[in-house]
Amino acid sequence: MSTRTIAALGLLLLSVPDALAQQASDTVAPERATGLASAKVVTAKEHMVAAAHPLAAEAGEQVLAAGGSAIDAMVAVQTVLGLVEPQSSGLGGGAFLVYYDAGAKRIVTLDGRETAPMEATPKLFLDDKGEPMQFFDAVVGGRSVGTPGTVMLMQEAHNRWGRTPWKDLFAPAEKLARDGFTVSPRLAGLIAAEGDRLKAFDATTAYFFGADGTPLKAGTVLKNPAYAETLSAIAKGGAPAFYGGAIAEAIVDTVRMAGKNAGVLSLADLANYQVKVRQPVCVEYRALEVCGMGPPSSGAVAIGQMLGMLENFDLRALGKDNPESWRLIGDAQRLAFADRERYLADTDFVPAPIKGLLAKSYLGERAGLLDGDKALGEDAATSGKPEWDHASNFGRDAAIELPSTSHFVIVDKEGNVVSMTTTIENGFGSRLMTGGFLLNNEITDFSFKTHDEGLPVANRVEPRKRPRSSMSPTIVLKDGKPLLAIGSPGGSQIIGYVAQALVAYIDWEMDVGEIVAMPHLINRFGPYDLEAGTDAEKLAEPLKALGYEVKLSEMNSGLHAIELSAEGLRGAADPRREGVAAGK
Repeated sequence: MSTRTIAALGLLLLSVPDALAQQASDTVAPERATGLASAKVVTAKEHMVAAAHPLAAEAGEQVLAAGGSAIDAMVAVQTVLGLVEPQSSGLGGGAFLVYYDAGAKRIVTLDGRETAPMEATPKLFLDDKGEPMQFFDAVVGGRSVGTPGTVMLMQEAHNRWGRTPWKDLFAPAEKLARDGFTVSPRLAGLIAAEGDRLKAFDATTAYFFGADGTPLKAGTVLKNPAYAETLSAIAKGGAPAFYGGAIAEAIVDTVRMAGKNAGVLSLADLANYQVKVRQPVCVEYRALEVCGMGPPSSGAVAIGQMLGMLENFDLRALGKDNPESWRLIGDAQRLAFADRERYLADTDFVPAPIKGLLAKSYLGERAGLLDGDKALGEDAATSGKPEWDHASNFGRDAAIELPSTSHFVIVDKEGNVVSMTTTIENGFGSRLMTGGFLLNNEITDFSFKTHDEGLPVANRVEPRKRPRSSMSPTIVLKDGKPLLAIGSPGGSQIIGYVAQALVAYIDWEMDVGEIVAMPHLINRFGPYDLEAGTDAEKLAEPLKALGYEVKLSEMNSGLHAIELSAEGLRGAADPRREGVAAGK
């Protein structure tokens, strides 16, 4: 991976290194884990990017090398990811940014989550009989599309912390879109696996399939002039060029003319979209501070709850190979998820007892449920009763959150840190395409049912509301300074992926290369999911003996991490995907 200094930003990616293009094609990890004990660790002294595709990492690294800030690099990384990894994130989606501002010495979080259209109702995903729709019946088409937030988030962040001229940051992605990029084995495999769902609409079919109807093959050079034109417009006109004018009109037309599953997104929804500055959620764990995104993300609260319960146990002494460690981790996750499905949603619309959920006294009580020597019974792994700032009561959620998404981390030479999770929700989103990018299906992250046992569901659909998410961009601080930036894609499994990596890093003192590659063990709702084809399978029988139902599952994580220390930066990318770390 090149770490050369670029003399001027205008030279960025005027030619994509052949080695990088070859790396994107030939060194992609498969969707299932390889069983590797560790990922490649890259070291640097000045700056670093870890992202889900070599071309995106290279674009960000070159921005940093030319004197750009971490936020400048974020814009370059995101726009390239939207081209080369379109199934996971892009201009048509949303994102959460957790940012360490080195000058102000504080964590700031920006919420660029999609919003439900103003014409949406709580019955959006109920059929004619009042029953929840089948998931993909709701997803494919305009019904599932929320107001995109990623472009506005990029603009808001750049206005606050950018150094490089806005228009220059789009050059790498625009050039790749015009000249073409090599379709990776991972993207080719996902296109083939999608089949008819991806052929539901003409524009999507024309882009991802050949004239004979066959899916694009790995090694194909794919050009996207429409995406280049969209980027050019945003580069010249800023976010207003996306949220108004021809681009906005095309988005709305695409959504509202999507056949029998048309949506209700309007020009007013786009014109009124705002990025929210949220209070970060930070918890103490083993003398460190773990900070992340609060609601509408459930990530930081759920991870904070898990860590708060686990702090009552000596995981270091138990060790990573001990079934008892995984009993504690698994049931702590179950208890956190039980609270999550009842209490967490967009706090602009419903109250959430965040202080109560993270109170040491409450988590001490919940940890008491873990004092036994067997798996919690179904009756015990239920939501608790945290202290409320004011009274409320909600029913249990019924949202479905399938894995997709992308995550990247960036550190610049001043010590500013980006941890950003970005998504269009399900793989290939709504399968609708306009302007060279896919539109999200984020509204299906709401609960399809509106009430549970007579109680309203907190995460039900409401106009302009943001659906609950599991995205968990995280920054760990030691003595007030950033120590680790990390996050992952993976739907509702994101919480478990990130929490497990934090326990491995903090309690078991594992390296960044080890924590992104270690086998996954996830327990959200009772059954214990063990990552198939990895050493996690060795724990199957011991966990069954503890009373768990065990399932072997594919685990599509995409952890990216950068460690900051006095010696410099150490970064790693999850070997399950095609990402890399790059720095100087």
